[in-house]
Amino acid sequence: MEILDKADIDVLLKADDPNSLFIEPLLENNQVGAVSVDLRLGYDFLVSILSRKAFIGVDGDGDGSRGAERHFQGTRRDLGERFILYPNQIALANTLEYVCLPSNVFGDVIVRSSYARLGIQLNTMLQPGYRGCISLELANHSNTPLELVVGSRLVQLRLYSMAKELGYLNGDARKYYGDVRPTVSRFDRDPDLAALSKIATKP
Repeated sequence: MEILDKADIDVLLKADDPNSLFIEPLLENNQVGAVSVDLRLGYDFLVSILSRKAFIGVDGDGDGSRGAERHFQGTRRDLGERFILYPNQIALANTLEYVCLPSNVFGDVIVRSSYARLGIQLNTMLQPGYRGCISLELANHSNTPLELVVGSRLVQLRLYSMAKELGYLNGDARKYYGDVRPTVSRFDRDPDLAALSKIATKP
């Protein structure tokens, strides 16, 4: 396993191969840095909201709980417009760019240091063969509201090559594939939850 540098990334972006690296739109050539690619904040947001329900439940809208879908409210901004992320708030966003990874490349997405120093934290991993606008689970850990601009470079994508190929859809079914807008958590679809439920209900 090795990290891809600018020369490696440029070769993959220019390759005439459907299994190569695809990142569009890249608005400026210098988005590709020495060992990472700067990605921009997209248009759509799902913002966490308060509710009378006590918690987010695995079984959706059960007694005293609500499903993950009802924990968020959607909003949209145009390119260049502002979005305010409040302290202790979670907002699901996505990258402006649509990304396709080769089947022998995986990626880590981290907040650019300029925003990490303001209190935003994020850490997302992309499996080999991933397709979609990358979901960004943004959380403001500071005590001050932060202004984000749609289209600004918010995160960095670091890419790593592997010796063998692993298709994204091989093996276990994937819950997040080909998304172009923020997607709420699908934790309730984890197969282990059904198995654990059976164990818990045994006499």
